[in-house]
Amino acid sequence: MESVRLSSKYQVVIPRRVRESMDLRPGQKVHVLPYENRIELIPVRPIAKMRGFLKGIDTAVARDADRP
Repeated sequence: MESVRLSSKYQVVIPRRVRESMDLRPGQKVHVLPYENRIELIPVRPIAKMRGFLKGIDTAVARDADRP
């Protein structure tokens, strides 16, 4: 876990190791979500890059008995 300091303008720098592991680029947008007692940054990915990310997922879902 790495720590960062909040600037007087409420800015933070994402450490290089984290940026590289998440493949973040300058100018890329991130969603900022308050969750319980923390802040989460979720990278916004183009929909074209999302293609195939669920490949191999098990789609066999148990259904209710009254459903065909």
